[in-house]
Formats: sequence, C-alpha cells, structure tokens
Amino acid sequence: MPGNSVGIVYPQIMNFEEVLGLTSGAQLSKYEVAFETYGDLNETKSNAILVCHALNASHHVAGIYADDKKNIGWWDNLIGPGKPVDTNKFFVIGVNNLGGCHGTTGPASINPETGVEFGGDFPIITVEDWVEVQARLANRLGITKFFAVMGGSLGAMQALQWSISYPDRVQNAIVIAAAPKLSAQNIAFNEVARQAITTDPNYYGGHYYGKNVVPTKGLRIARMIGHITYLSDDAMAEKFGRDLRKDSLTFNFDVNFQIESYLRYQGDKFADSFDANTYLRITKALDYFDPAANHDGDLAAALSNVGGEFLIISFTSDWRFSPSRSHEIVKALIDNGKNVSYAEIDAPHGHDAFLMADARYHKIIRRYLERTRL
Repeated sequence: MPGNSVGIVYPQIMNFEEVLGLTSGAQLSKYEVAFETYGDLNETKSNAILVCHALNASHHVAGIYADDKKNIGWWDNLIGPGKPVDTNKFFVIGVNNLGGCHGTTGPASINPETGVEFGGDFPIITVEDWVEVQARLANRLGITKFFAVMGGSLGAMQALQWSISYPDRVQNAIVIAAAPKLSAQNIAFNEVARQAITTDPNYYGGHYYGKNVVPTKGLRIARMIGHITYLSDDAMAEKFGRDLRKDSLTFNFDVNFQIESYLRYQGDKFADSFDANTYLRITKALDYFDPAANHDGDLAAALSNVGGEFLIISFTSDWRFSPSRSHEIVKALIDNGKNVSYAEIDAPHGHDAFLMADARYHKIIRRYLERTRL
C-alpha cells in the first residue's frame, strides 16, 4: 500500500430521477453518478474539496481497491493523510463525469426509453453540464459551499466553470495546467483522434455494444495521438531518445524504436479500459469549453462575477496548454480585481506534469490550502 495512503476505498453510486436539461437541449430523465470520498466531513460542512478529473481519469482519485491493489487513484501522490491535500483536514470528493465509462451514466448505460444501450444516441455533454451534475451531488451530500474545487487540464476547466456557474459555492478554485479555451491546434488533435474512432469499421455509428465488437483500432490510435501531446519533447528524448528495441533496424513496419513500443502499449492499455463513445464526448466537451463565447470573446467579462479566490498553476514544458494560456486567465481575473495567486513551475514533463509528484508543485498547493482557514 502506498505510504500515507487513504487506504482501501469504495466507489459509491448516487441515483437521480429529476430531469437534467443539458446545454445541447437534450434531456436525461434519470441518471446515476459514481463518486468516492476520502476523509471526514466536519460538522459545519466547510472542509469539502471537489476534485474534477481530466479526460481519461475517473472518480478514483486516491487510495486502492480491495480487489485490485494495483489500481491506485490517479492523484494519490497529492491526496491523503499528511499530503498536500490532507485528508486528515479535508473531505475530498472525486466524481466520474456524466457520459463516462466508470460507473456514471454514459453511452454504455441502458436507455430507459429503448431498453438497450444509449450508444451513439447518448447526448453531447459540456463542462457546464458536468458542473451542474456535481452541484446536484453536492446538494445531496449537504454541501452548500466547497472549500475548494480543483483539477488539472479538463478538470481545471471544470474548476473555473464552478466559479462562474456557482460563484457563491466556491471558496477557492485551483486551476492547474489549463486554458480558457482550446486553440485551433488542440481542436485539430481532438478531431484526428475522433476520426480514428468513427472511421473504425467496428464503430457502427456508436452502436457497437450489441454487436459484441469494440472500435479498438481507432481507440488505440486516438490514445496514441493524445499521449504524444501530453509529453514534452525533452521528456520523450530523456526517456526514449532514439533507442532501438532490438540491436539493429528491422526494415519493416513493426516496432523499431522504444518510443513506438511505448505508444502501442499505451494505446492497447487504454483501449482495454476506456469506452470509445465516452472518449468522443469528452473531447467534444474540451472543444466546446469557452466561457468568453457569450461575451464577444472577452474573457474578463466572462469572469467578472466569479466567486472565491484562485490559485493558477502552469508548467514551462506544457506545450498543449502553455503558461501563456494560464496568463490569460490570470490577467482576466486581475482585471476584475479578483484575488489570484499564480505559479509557473519549471518542469520537464509536459502537460502530464500536473500528475507528477514534483516537490515544488506540491509545496505550492499545500501552502495555499494551509493559508486559508476553514
């Protein structure tokens, strides 16, 4: 068991039967949400921290499962007793987003209107929709205000949206490795990944469940494309360089270089555990996120009424969501007179740096959380 771990944890399911209206105009008459909690909620319910997950993660944020002790929470290095997000002090909640494939209602769930899986009929989801579902879960848990809402990458976009949608319910927003909207290049990467899935012969318009097939080839390629964008050139060079898998070139299209082997391994692993329909919808949510869209592109106007204080963190080697994108958020908040702290970490890991146990990065989060009284 990892040191200072929250230990064995158990996923929970909350069922909702009130209608959920989505940004797209679609509705879900009922749905369920998978989540996990760590630590204890205090009497005043003022110590809750919501952790929002990025693209390929889930509600399993910390700890291990009794039946699979190798399945460690994706942010376990940050969250636990005595860790920067200290579960001796805070009540931490991880939520699997709507449209997911880890317990929350998604494309593989049964559509109550048809009696078969939603498949390709599951609606498009947005960051705003996720925040609304998270708020409903908080209501059920009796939490009227979060001490903090935090996340990295797509999770950070949710933290930012929380401060917009529910300014009175967020005391602190911790926004890590984020952007106020995707660049054209980022949308392009996502589209290539989606095309890899939707052109797979086993995709069947998203209705592949009943055919007992999976668009594995497309999902593998999508993951390989995405993974390249999560790593920096320096990180790839240090870890793999141009190292060969064998002693010499094989002069064929099989694996020659170690980086090729690594990407194929990541693609295979991902395709075995993630749903292609979910991947399509999450990347669309990324593409659509743009708080300034309804304010003529003016981010300061979009953030004029946000609530709480902010910690914004970026990483120098993150070329997918570069520090300049965080600077946009910081400037918009400062223009509105908001209380914002900013840290730029010199780290070599690329976009994935927000998942790493970097001592400087962790110290910043620890100190930020310690400075604020519950």
